[in-house]
Amino acid sequence: MTCTLILTRHAKSAWDTNVPSDHARPLNKRGRRSAPVIAAWLSDNGYLPDQVISSSAQRTRETCDLMELGVPATFTERLYHANSDILFKELSQAEKPRVMLIGHNPGIAAFAHSIVSSPPDHSRFDDYPTGATLVAEFDIDSWKDLSWSSGKAIDFAVPRELLGE
Repeated sequence: MTCTLILTRHAKSAWDTNVPSDHARPLNKRGRRSAPVIAAWLSDNGYLPDQVISSSAQRTRETCDLMELGVPATFTERLYHANSDILFKELSQAEKPRVMLIGHNPGIAAFAHSIVSSPPDHSRFDDYPTGATLVAEFDIDSWKDLSWSSGKAIDFAVPRELLGE
């Protein structure tokens, strides 16, 4: 069997707001345009998830909501600015074979680099900009069998490119 990871950094967030905390920071206009574009790219390429595990931050919730994926989503505080080890642990507890993780940098970028055997051929993979999405496959029967550097990068997209910006 194959398990598929869809690793998404939240869409572009707003910095010019009066929200009480970083956790409460919403998406900006570009972020609200980008999330559905990533979802369309996922759908067009047959990459839709069966399960979503996301940070509980406002910007990750909005990213997930705007994608309208129609699958169960779990929002957890543990993924708010999570490092690679926490992301690994959360993924290894996933129940469905096609899982989307939505989180934040620098953890998402570090995790992406550590979980695949070799990076995709894309100039933006190293910095993993907002909305960036990696699709990786793992030759495992269950996420419990996950190991570092074992994924094969299948695809990678950045919303700005999909929007033609």
